[in-house]
Amino acid sequence: MVTETSDKTFENETNNGITLTDFWATWCGPCRMQSPVVEELAEEMHEVKFLKMDVDANPETASKFGIMSIPTLLVKKDGQVVDSIIGYHSKDQLKQILSQYTD
Repeated sequence: MVTETSDKTFENETNNGITLTDFWATWCGPCRMQSPVVEELAEEMHEVKFLKMDVDANPETASKFGIMSIPTLLVKKDGQVVDSIIGYHSKDQLKQILSQYTD
C-alpha cells in the first residue's frame, strides 16, 4: 500500500526504517506512468514503507529536498536520505536500487 503524505506528516513518516517517497503531480505524464510501478512494489516489498506526495499541494517538503523534476523518488533510511531517483524507472530498476538498502 502507498500512503499519501504531506508537508506536516512527512518527517514523522520517514524517520524510521526504509521509505520511498514518490514526489508527483496530477499534470505530470511520467508521474502517471511511475505511480502503478510504485503501487506494485508496495505490494511486494513489505520491508519498505511507500509514500507519495503531491508537490503542488506540498511545496515545502519538495523545496527542502531540492525536488526540481518529477517524478522524483526519495529513499530514506532511518530518516537520512540515501538515494534520489529522478524520472521514470521500471519495477526491476527500482527493486534493484531498494534491495541494496533492505539486504
